[in-house]
Amino acid sequence: MTILQAGILGVVQGLGEFLPISSSAHLVIAPWLFNWKDPGLGFDVALHWGTLLAVLVYYWQDVILIIKGFFHSLSSKTRDLQENIYQKLAWLLIIASVPGAIIGYLLEKKAETVFRNPVHIALTLAVFGMVLWAADMYGKKKKNLDRITWLDALWIGLSQAVAVIPGVSRSGSTIAAGLGLGFNREDAARFSFLMSMPIIFGAGLVSIKHFHDGVTSGELAAGFITAAIFGFLSIKYMLRYLAKHDYKIFVWYRVLAAALVIAVAFIRR
Repeated sequence: MTILQAGILGVVQGLGEFLPISSSAHLVIAPWLFNWKDPGLGFDVALHWGTLLAVLVYYWQDVILIIKGFFHSLSSKTRDLQENIYQKLAWLLIIASVPGAIIGYLLEKKAETVFRNPVHIALTLAVFGMVLWAADMYGKKKKNLDRITWLDALWIGLSQAVAVIPGVSRSGSTIAAGLGLGFNREDAARFSFLMSMPIIFGAGLVSIKHFHDGVTSGELAAGFITAAIFGFLSIKYMLRYLAKHDYKIFVWYRVLAAALVIAVAFIRR
């Protein structure tokens, strides 16, 4: 892999992590489509840490308030989990992260092998695109983040666990779950973006020993920087887009991308 290829994959990761199109799917499909060497999961995690930086920078004020809220919630003198949204969010983000951490650990080996088949990924892209469409079409979209409950967080966390399969999309599955639970488009996306932080950080720690497997420091830096920049931009403009539009364009993209992958796989047989 060259530094240019690493930078391109960083762009793919930055856009795909927060758009509901599955960054993990595109990180498998792009090298396969252009006959590049698959950089593997270690490089994937480095790219995810770039998007972790993006969400930390974009939501830095929320992050500080959530951290403060967590420590305030530990004291009986300052605890107010009912009225203080940041204390509540701190614990809900923890609850939402547990299913993904457990399933990710259990399916780590399959994520490295079985789930990285391009045709399987294409089918998953299309199927879960339809799931996103149904949630966006039929969700009530009346609840905001102030009304989120412990059960809501658990259900959204379970949907995040499914995203260990490339093609599902972590943001897509969690946003679809949020919409299905009645949240409006912007707040479903906001909670999805916030809950990406602990799961990406945890996955990075688990796989940090693989960071240099088959890639150079320059390639890691190129991927990390481009993922951070384009991750920040995708958060910013995704939220602006959702203020006036639905998710239909992303559903169509997923279906067309799936059709392209299957067609290429058929031609290469």
